[in-house]
Amino acid sequence: MGLPIVALLLLAGCAVGPDYKRPEATAIPAAYANATNGWKVAQPQGQLPKGNWWEVFSEPELDTLEVQAAAANQGLKAAVARFVEARATMDAARSGLFPNVGTGFSATRQQTSPNAPLTTTGQEVGQRSTYNDFTVPLDLSYEVDLWGRVRRTVESARALARASSDDLEAVKLAIQAEVAVDYFTLRALDSERAVLRSSVQVFSKSFDLTKDRRAGGVATDLDVAEAETVLKTTQAQLPAVTLQRAQFEHALALLVGQPAATFRIPERTLSDAPPWIPSGLPSELLERRPDISAAERRMAAANANMGVAKAAFFPTVELNGLAGLETVNAGTLFNWSSRMWAVGPSLTLPLFEGGRLRAGLRLADASYEEMVANYRESVLTAFSEVEDSLAAQTLLADQYNVQSEALLAARKQLEIANNRYRDGLTTYLDVATAESTELNIEFAATQLRGQQLVAAVTLVKSLGGGWREPKESTKL
Repeated sequence: MGLPIVALLLLAGCAVGPDYKRPEATAIPAAYANATNGWKVAQPQGQLPKGNWWEVFSEPELDTLEVQAAAANQGLKAAVARFVEARATMDAARSGLFPNVGTGFSATRQQTSPNAPLTTTGQEVGQRSTYNDFTVPLDLSYEVDLWGRVRRTVESARALARASSDDLEAVKLAIQAEVAVDYFTLRALDSERAVLRSSVQVFSKSFDLTKDRRAGGVATDLDVAEAETVLKTTQAQLPAVTLQRAQFEHALALLVGQPAATFRIPERTLSDAPPWIPSGLPSELLERRPDISAAERRMAAANANMGVAKAAFFPTVELNGLAGLETVNAGTLFNWSSRMWAVGPSLTLPLFEGGRLRAGLRLADASYEEMVANYRESVLTAFSEVEDSLAAQTLLADQYNVQSEALLAARKQLEIANNRYRDGLTTYLDVATAESTELNIEFAATQLRGQQLVAAVTLVKSLGGGWREPKESTKL
């Protein structure tokens, strides 16, 4: 019997089904439209640490919020639990590579039927027999993985565990980016409120001046109405901006795992310009995107599942062993003479499954094609997001520069309109028009600054998080 068993073990080196080979992702551009370096899709490295990329914004309050989110965000905790589940599933699948050994103890007292076709030793037909049976067995079973079913199962579980690790990194990155986006949006709203409050103070003084001029017979009722219209219109915008700020503050509370009712962020306007994220980034950054990495891992798992489905068509060979102690008398259970053993292989071959195995193979093939399509879609999405973010960084900067120049011109226009109105050369309509123009342009410039910061965060996220720069460079 030993020679056939050895032969089976030697055959166990093969595995049916295709070995994984990453398919062509899609038409990869040689370079991004706004990048100077080429890009490529290489080995998935989504599990690499991203670092505290948000520190480039030099916002201590943002740093604190990111730390709080990493410690208390419930979505992140759920992702960690899913990763632990995937690791446990992989370990369970890997246990199939080893023999299963078990033991136990049984004590039975039984009576045989006198009409049984087989009787115990020394018992005549037609007689009853009552006896005890004490057993301490040691069972062993081991599936000889001739066709690689177990190995393909482990391969699939390992790939899914790695995909779960990438999913965890994707959740981390998404939460980090969402905290940064909400924080900068909230700060932009603080700046908008500051602009409105400042304008309300200026427009209130202008309204009072116009009323005084009307009392002195210099201004008209129309001038007073126009001044009041500008003032009240500006005041009416404050509650809407305040409501938006409260909503983003509540969103940040949820992200950092705190009750919205007690969570507060002190008001502070935007101060610094956003950092410039260089467009000529190393091409290896793209492969660090955890969503692309996870998509490829799942594609590898689906490829392994095709091998599992094909192995189901072949015989299953197991080696079974039994050893232990058995006696009819408890006092002799541990005597050497009470020993017993049995060993031998078993073979199971599917003959008729009603099409179940072929359906399982078609399912595995279709699942693999689905994962390939998902992988290619994730790559295309990544390219699109990076292109959008690079374009936003450049165009918003240009727009902000032009808007700043327009703001200077609007302030000059308002100064001239006020001087001409005080000299009695024009009506208050010119002043009201200039005030509205100046407020709208300053309001838009404040919004653009917030959009620039959000675009910088989005670009970092689209590139897969933080990165390591070449040694000769000291810029982010």
